[in-house]
Amino acid sequence: MSDHDLTGAIGAACSRLGIEVPTESVPGLAAYAASLWSWNERLNLTRHTDPETFVARDVGDAAAIAPHLAAGERVLDVGTGGGVPGVILAILRPDLRVELCDSVGKKARAVAEIVKAAGLAVPVHDGAAQQLVGARASGADRFDTLVVRAVAPLGKLLGWFEPIASSYGRMLVVKGPRWEEEKASARLEGRGKKVTIRRIASWRTAGRDHDSVLLEIRRRIAAEGLNR
Repeated sequence: MSDHDLTGAIGAACSRLGIEVPTESVPGLAAYAASLWSWNERLNLTRHTDPETFVARDVGDAAAIAPHLAAGERVLDVGTGGGVPGVILAILRPDLRVELCDSVGKKARAVAEIVKAAGLAVPVHDGAAQQLVGARASGADRFDTLVVRAVAPLGKLLGWFEPIASSYGRMLVVKGPRWEEEKASARLEGRGKKVTIRRIASWRTAGRDHDSVLLEIRRRIAAEGLNR
C-alpha cells in the first residue's frame, strides 16, 4: 500500500469508527504505521497490522488519553513496545514533550529507528522506566505524566512506581474490565497506601464487548505527611 493509500485508509477508518483526530495528523499516523509494520516483519512489536485494527486499538486508545493531558506536559510512555501510545500521542498532540522507554533493549532500539523513519523527534530510552523517572525527580526534565498500556497488573505497576511517587506528577494507566479486581489484589498485597487510584474515562473499542478505562494514579499527599 502506498503512503497516499495508507493515509486515506487510516483517515477513512477514523471517520468510520468515530475516532476524532486532527486532519493534519493523519499523514503522520500513516508514516508511523508504515514504519512500525515494516519493523514488525523482523521483530514482533504489534498484532495490529491493518488500518482498521491500528485505528480501533492504537489510535483509539491514544485519542482517549489525549484530552487528559495539559498543553506542554512532559510525558513518558512506560514499556512502549512498538511506540503505543506514546508515538501516537506525539503525533496527535505536537505540543506535548513525549519520551519513550522500554526495558527490552531490542525493542527500544527498534522503536528509535521507527520514529526516526517516520520523521519524528521523540527520545527513546533503553532501560527500566523507574530508574529514569527517579533520576529526573526534580528540575525541568521531571515527568508530569507516565502513560502505561498493556505493561503489567496494577499490583506490579504500584510495586515499581508507588515508592517513587514523589518523583513524577501522576500515572495514566489504560486498563480493561478487570481493573477493579487488579486494584483489590494490589490492596491485598499492601499496595496503594501512598497513592489514590480513580477512573477518569472509559470508552468502547470496536470489536470488543467491554469498555477500556483510563485510571489516574497520584501521590496521596496526606499519607506522605503521616509517613515522614
